[in-house]
Amino acid sequence: MNKYQYKVKGVDYEVEIAEVEGNIAKVNVNGIPFEVELQKPINAAKHPTMSTPKVQAPQPVAAAAPAAAAAAPAAAPATSGAGNAVKAPLPGTITELKVQVGQQVAVGDTLLVLEAMKMQNNIESDYAGQVTSIVVKPGETVMEGAVMLTIA
Repeated sequence: MNKYQYKVKGVDYEVEIAEVEGNIAKVNVNGIPFEVELQKPINAAKHPTMSTPKVQAPQPVAAAAPAAAAAAPAAAPATSGAGNAVKAPLPGTITELKVQVGQQVAVGDTLLVLEAMKMQNNIESDYAGQVTSIVVKPGETVMEGAVMLTIA
């Protein structure tokens, strides 16, 4: 198992390569398992000290709904609305959205539910205002620091 530390757009990621078989690598990104398709197969026997593979779109191992590119560390979603970004406090899966674009929210209102380590976490607003964009959907996996929605 090889471990690597990455920083993408100011967010730290710990990537652990658990297993490589052909062109499929089983990796853990901040503790979340993914199967990653490599551009070229790597023969682990010939390369005992693997270099960091270039990856295409990672697929979560245990995800019930497709969450392809949203889970990729290098593919942090861009905010489409102006205002204060609400970021994921820890990696997990969005299980429920409690607000809609255009809805007024107050400080302390529950915005969405994030499942992390088999715990349901209510993500509450630190801002009062109007929801200007939502860049996640139920079933989608997010990494720590990923923008989930904005409030203006």
